Amino acid sequence: MPTVVLVRHGETPWNRDERMQGWAPVPLSERGHEQAAAAAAFLADDYDVDRVVASDLLRTRETAESLREALDDPPVEFDRAWRERDIGVYQGLSYRDMLERFPTFGLGEAAAHAATEVPDGGESIVEMRDRVLDGFRTVAGESGTTLVVTHGGPIHQVLGHAKGMDVTEAVLEHTQANCAVNEFDVDGETVTVRRENATPWEEGEDGVEPRTRAGLDAERRDGD
Repeated sequence: MPTVVLVRHGETPWNRDERMQGWAPVPLSERGHEQAAAAAAFLADDYDVDRVVASDLLRTRETAESLREALDDPPVEFDRAWRERDIGVYQGLSYRDMLERFPTFGLGEAAAHAATEVPDGGESIVEMRDRVLDGFRTVAGESGTTLVVTHGGPIHQVLGHAKGMDVTEAVLEHTQANCAVNEFDVDGETVTVRRENATPWEEGEDGVEPRTRAGLDAERRDGD
């Protein structure tokens, strides 16, 4: 039975400063490198990884490199299908600016309900979901265990797909910490979530932190 493990990238300076990243070439922060090293040690203990697939953006490339080194150097493929949502002209703006001035394309509830809206120079959440699920179907067809290094938005949508949620529910009901681990078993068309938003090296246990609707219009740190 194929296993797919999705990991979000480590913290970046723009995560810390609460700025919209989209496709910007932002590197990991020092803390992000520490998170990637901790996640790598956990993954090496828990999984026999056959291959690594990663978004080709800088923050996921750097995270993937840390993970690969701890996993006996499996082959790595970089795939644009796993990129975060392209937010076009809003790239680099603060979460607060987006919340107050452009909520349709920010990280709150208004944006989740505007999933078909396309920012100037970017893509809708629905368009992002479609390409991410194409990427997921590709790795889900591989035998063994595939580790995918990606972003918060894509992971929300894969979790939603596995749970039968629509695109808006997938945004509203999930959260992802930096370097959080998510495990999926694939049996034909059935996808089962075995681990969600797990950061046991920080939490001391393998926990799930489902997003509640309270606070969805506040700035979110797990956007991209």
